[in-house]
Amino acid sequence: MAGYTRAWNGRCYGRGMVRLNVALNAASARRAHELLDAFRFVVMGTRVEPGCLACSTWVDPDWTVHYLEEWATETHMRHRVCSDGFTSLLAVMESGLEPQVQFDFVTGRRGLDYVSEVRAGGGS
Repeated sequence: MAGYTRAWNGRCYGRGMVRLNVALNAASARRAHELLDAFRFVVMGTRVEPGCLACSTWVDPDWTVHYLEEWATETHMRHRVCSDGFTSLLAVMESGLEPQVQFDFVTGRRGLDYVSEVRAGGGS
């Protein structure tokens, strides 16, 4: 995997954190809460998996249901995608309207050193 570097993500060294974002449109408030309950069931098992940094779900006022997973490394995410738990997640996704699924590969993190660097360089 060219372009990836091993970086500390707060828990271990790896090829960078991977974030899964899912958004589902619901036809009604009731359906949104049904999807939310289904995602909450998935969240409980996912949070205890090795490499899981975060897992949450919520509903927006427009009945869009969101689901988020953050994994320490791509290896952890690959394991997740091949798991039975992910099959359950796919079933929930398929039951919503217009599922939007996005994997974000985060290869580095910076703190206030970034602010200092940008400001010292004039901000552009």
